Amino acid sequence: MFDRLDRSRTDVVLIVDDVPDNLSLLHDALDEEGYTVLVATHGEAALQRATQAVPDIILLDALMPGMDGFEVARRLKALPETSHIPIVFMTGLSETEHVVAAFQAGGVDYVVKPIRPREVLARIEAHMQSARQARQARNALDAFGHASLTVRVSDGRVLWQTPLARKLLQSYFDTPESVAPSELADWLRQVVPRPGADGAMPPPVAPPPTWAVNRGGSRLSFALHEPSGDDEWLLVMQESSDQAAIDALTLEFKLTAREGEVLYWVVRGKTNRDIGDILGSSPATVKKQLEHVFAKLGVETRTAAAGLAMSRVAQLKMR
Repeated sequence: MFDRLDRSRTDVVLIVDDVPDNLSLLHDALDEEGYTVLVATHGEAALQRATQAVPDIILLDALMPGMDGFEVARRLKALPETSHIPIVFMTGLSETEHVVAAFQAGGVDYVVKPIRPREVLARIEAHMQSARQARQARNALDAFGHASLTVRVSDGRVLWQTPLARKLLQSYFDTPESVAPSELADWLRQVVPRPGADGAMPPPVAPPPTWAVNRGGSRLSFALHEPSGDDEWLLVMQESSDQAAIDALTLEFKLTAREGEVLYWVVRGKTNRDIGDILGSSPATVKKQLEHVFAKLGVETRTAAAGLAMSRVAQLKMR
């Protein structure tokens, strides 16, 4: 079984063809250019290698015995872990119906046999550049705590997701990883912009529409980001929690841990009695702690304290 390959030094290409001469020709050309090359001679092997090794790009023969390339592509595009991989079809058929079938199955390009290695290398490099940029962008979002995923709006299918997005969805929802939670899918169908009568899309809304779900003291929010294809939208997710906000307020205003909790719940609109119930103390104790908070913030009322705290937290998020 293949491990996921290290991309730090090389990009990985999977070639799928049932003709040994084609495999040999392409393997040698790609190897000389510094790619790591994997091969498969039939559809089932292609699916196995793609899901195990997750190559950066796939060269896929359209017509093979048994499972043809069109079906292989459809299956790969249906799996979240492989749906993002660019697929370049190789075919001896240039009729319009076969070209259309290649793109409908999820291909990004095609080359016509007999194979010309220089042409294939040029097309691979063009698509690899786009794939690298997309991968770097997804990894950067994860690194800063903003997970991302692409959802097909019509059927709620998750086409790809970053590792952090997969982890968050699994922790908040009990749904298969290839399907968006029903509540999220319903929201998308309500807020995704639709083209007008002239076919033009309306201007983007700022700020973008958001939807969130709460679980205990944590909150997972989804923001509609941008279209990534027909009927496909990129969403950016971020998790926040009561404790994270409390820690930020405590640090920013140099409060004690309990004062930070009191200020947080004031911001959330809770009364002294509510805060006492939450923290397990009396309203009188909360009132005394709140007086200390007022003094440290330089304000005199809970409204002023809440306003200053919300303003400062907003500034922190923009840093």
